[in-house]
Amino acid sequence: MHILLVTIEIKPEYRERFIAEMILNAKGAVEDEPGCFQFDVIQDEKDPNKLYLYEVYRDRAAFEAHLQAPHFLRWRDAVKDWRAAPQQSVTGHNLFPADGAWTKS
Repeated sequence: MHILLVTIEIKPEYRERFIAEMILNAKGAVEDEPGCFQFDVIQDEKDPNKLYLYEVYRDRAAFEAHLQAPHFLRWRDAVKDWRAAPQQSVTGHNLFPADGAWTKS
């Protein structure tokens, strides 16, 4: 699996619109991309302008396909000026659960 942990800081005046666009992108990834197994959008308890994303893809190719998906392109263009700082991303591979344990519902 190809896993991303992303931190995004949003300009306060764009928070509600950013979150709405983020959720549309996450739903599109989970519902329309066979290679996306999970896409969580988490809001920080102490800083409502900070979001964390946890994304799980079958492999790097599935993630690259996500970057070309219509919902991602819409999100990218909509929010391009709404970040308070550059986003931070970490990628990795799961140790547990094993790849075979991931399923699409």
